[in-house]
Amino acid sequence: MTFKQGCLAGLKYFLMLCGLIFLGQLVAPYLTSWGASADQPQYLFATVTKGPLETLVSSTGTLAALETVEVGTQVSGTISRLEVDYNDHVRKGQVLAVLDQALFAAQVREAEANVAKARATLAQSEDEYRRNRPLFDKGFLSAQEFLPISTGVDTAKAALAAAEASLARAQTNLAYTVIRSPIDGTVIKRSVEAGQTVAASLNTPTLFLIARDLAQMRIEADVDESDIGQIRNGQPVRFTVQSQPGEAFQGTVSQIRLQPRTISNVVNYTVLIDAKNDKGLLLPGMTATIDFVVNRVENALLAPNAALRFQPQDETFDKGKAATVADKGAADEKTGRLFTLGADGRLQSVTVTKGETDGVKTVVSGAGVREELQVVSGLKPAEKASKGNFFSFLRPPRGAGGPR
Repeated sequence: MTFKQGCLAGLKYFLMLCGLIFLGQLVAPYLTSWGASADQPQYLFATVTKGPLETLVSSTGTLAALETVEVGTQVSGTISRLEVDYNDHVRKGQVLAVLDQALFAAQVREAEANVAKARATLAQSEDEYRRNRPLFDKGFLSAQEFLPISTGVDTAKAALAAAEASLARAQTNLAYTVIRSPIDGTVIKRSVEAGQTVAASLNTPTLFLIARDLAQMRIEADVDESDIGQIRNGQPVRFTVQSQPGEAFQGTVSQIRLQPRTISNVVNYTVLIDAKNDKGLLLPGMTATIDFVVNRVENALLAPNAALRFQPQDETFDKGKAATVADKGAADEKTGRLFTLGADGRLQSVTVTKGETDGVKTVVSGAGVREELQVVSGLKPAEKASKGNFFSFLRPPRGAGGPR
């Protein structure tokens, strides 16, 4: 071998050695992480926060005006003209509609004529009484002859009273042909058209529906029997409507009706909620999604429910101690555990007292719990080898004891 060939061979071995060293440096981190992950599980962490927590009962309901009045008619007839329409604001006593008055005016005139006739008859009877009274007093007329004369006066007075009553009834019916608003409010429904005939009977037909004040609204909500025990008068309520998705409205429970209703085999109770409508965004008939605020806690330490449900299943925690604490927690529903990761990589248990919960977070207290505390909420999901990773072949196959 010549000197030149020896130099080339040495250079070749030197480059091979450098390549092996470089390859080892690249592979070492993957082998280290694989070994660590094979020995120790990977955890998900959550943070204990501080703030308010509300306990809610959810329901749905329908918006309606706080007070509505159905305006009908007390006499039958044909609608001659309409004076108002939908959404019109009306005042008390304002004319809403007028019925055809021809027949009722004729009845008034007839009643007036009967009154005039009855008055004339009474005057005649009183004159006859005045002429025959002296004769009866002097004995020229017997009591039997004078009786029809005196009775005639009383009969004429009764006839006049009946005629006057008929006149008053006819005048009242004529006044009923003008339909007026009984309150100040807004017309939200009109059930008749001009020229339509309406018949007053035992069930008075509804011509108009007037809401007293649309600045005050009422919600009728259905609350099932499992939640009705948490509802009380004066309880604050939040609700939203589909037409205003970004707006949250406030209300107050005003009444809990005791009459149950069965809806889809579930017993429900009607709860009335009063709400202000100063902006006019709420309309009658809208569907409201309601949250009854059952309880509110201020400035409380809040732990995720997932962290309270977490139970260690590996060698990084003393299983005997865990079983003892779990048994104690089962005996006392107010006691729970949170797990933190110590500096040595082992789990540490923190016993806490549980309070109110909203289904996502729970109020916790205890000597070892504080704001910003990092607690274990679960295990990380299995990591799959990346197709584009050149060193993916170094990962152990499934079932070989490595991470899943």
